[in-house]
Amino acid sequence: MVGGVIAVAVVGAGVGAYALYDGGASAEARTSASDHKAVKKGPLTAAEVQTTAKRYLADWQQGKVAQAAAVTDRSAAASALLTGYTKNAHMKGITVTEGTPTGTKVPFSVKCTVSYKGINKPMTYATSLTVVRSAKDGKPYVQWHASVVHPDLADGDTLVTGESGTPPIKAYDRDGGELTTAKYPSLGPVLDGLREKFGKKAGGKAGIELRVVRGKQSKESDKTLVELSKGTPGKVKTTLSPTLQAAAETQVGKQKNSSVVMMRPSTGEILAVANASHGFNVAFQGSLAPGSTMKIVTSTMLFEKNLITPDASHPCPKTYKLAGWTFHNDDDSEIKQGTFKMAFGASCNNAFINFAPKLSDSDLTTEAQQVYGLGMNNWAIGVPTFDGSVPVQSGAQMGASLIGQGGVRMNPLNMASVAATVDTGTFHQPYLVAASVDGRTLAKASRTMSSTTQAELKEVMKYTADYGTAAKAMAGLGPDYGAKTGSAEVDGQKKPNGWFTAYKGDLVAAGVVQAGGHGGDTAGPIVAALLKLGAGLGG
Repeated sequence: MVGGVIAVAVVGAGVGAYALYDGGASAEARTSASDHKAVKKGPLTAAEVQTTAKRYLADWQQGKVAQAAAVTDRSAAASALLTGYTKNAHMKGITVTEGTPTGTKVPFSVKCTVSYKGINKPMTYATSLTVVRSAKDGKPYVQWHASVVHPDLADGDTLVTGESGTPPIKAYDRDGGELTTAKYPSLGPVLDGLREKFGKKAGGKAGIELRVVRGKQSKESDKTLVELSKGTPGKVKTTLSPTLQAAAETQVGKQKNSSVVMMRPSTGEILAVANASHGFNVAFQGSLAPGSTMKIVTSTMLFEKNLITPDASHPCPKTYKLAGWTFHNDDDSEIKQGTFKMAFGASCNNAFINFAPKLSDSDLTTEAQQVYGLGMNNWAIGVPTFDGSVPVQSGAQMGASLIGQGGVRMNPLNMASVAATVDTGTFHQPYLVAASVDGRTLAKASRTMSSTTQAELKEVMKYTADYGTAAKAMAGLGPDYGAKTGSAEVDGQKKPNGWFTAYKGDLVAAGVVQAGGHGGDTAGPIVAALLKLGAGLGG
């Protein structure tokens, strides 16, 4: 079954069987004695946390929805979801086991039965709640989020049991092997997306299941939690390579918060996608500042405008002032006498930002859209994606955009596509399922770069792979290759997000390691390992 059955019991040390609390006294009776007292302030006591949690859990276990909702800080939202838990999700026989609190957080596990039209399936899972003090009346309440009911729920999501509106699918790799989360843990969101897109078109028949129905604002696909009766799955073939997908899973397993995409530049076929975290698909749907990997797009624009050539003399000052901001290079480095190629290879920021006075606010946006197909929100790869964003900005923010900061947002799929466009000279929209399967139209770029511009880009990217910040990771992969590293500063993070994108023959890969540090040291080895393996398979 695509999406899998989620039934996880987590019962840690110090957990005891849950006892019913206080005989179901009403919320009004519990609070009336303190209605006229002064508003209490300060941190919650352990007793307040424990008592509040027990009240909520006892009332929920006994089916007293109104009382349980009244113990939360958003009673209307709590009441609606708790009501739907039994009415729409058809849960019964709820038993709650409370864990040991950590501060104001209280873990607990839930055992229940999903019951629909005579079919019953047990379900066990673990989640938690957090107790907070109300600034209005000083009383402790359960801080309401949908995840209090089930950990896979985001606010706005609901649980529904019934005949699935979307039939299940079986997805296959390019060689005909079935793709499952047991074999490839990263593919959960991808398989959910394939079902959502192709379930009704692939010849399957819906079964009965408990599933998470996403809210209107969610970017994620609906998710199956429990299958009560099997439907008949349809079949969908993808472009994924079983060997490269397995390797991608292994590589992201070595780096926390890492994501990678591999594709074939000449066609746009996606060969592998993996994320260290198996929830949200950062590789396809992430929206992150790409840092210096964006300098590929910036350089394309500069070359096309005849503002610079790779071997032209171009300094990279230690600091550069633009619209009231002072920009610094990494480690306050500088290149007093050097070429643009050297600045690209060293990823020296101010060698790019100091072109800002010669550019209009929309130049980078236009370049990204017209040559690289980015930011148009029209990619149709077969599952949900974020297609990059390069907004028109002015002043210092425009300068920051030139080095992949400011308002620029990308993910590994986008940056793999950027390197692929350099490799072939033409944008080929990435895809996971062939367009012929459902007749969808793939996105196209409105123009291609000139052969001169392509040659210049390949020159600076090869220099980076040979002698620049990508040299360590790309060692031994030459000569038909090119690469670019990136580091993107994020407020509140001690270390930047590390980016790396590279091509080798008719293969390209891009990755990011969030809060990992410099791209050459973090994402670089992941990308290089996949390119080396792919080249060994014949490219």
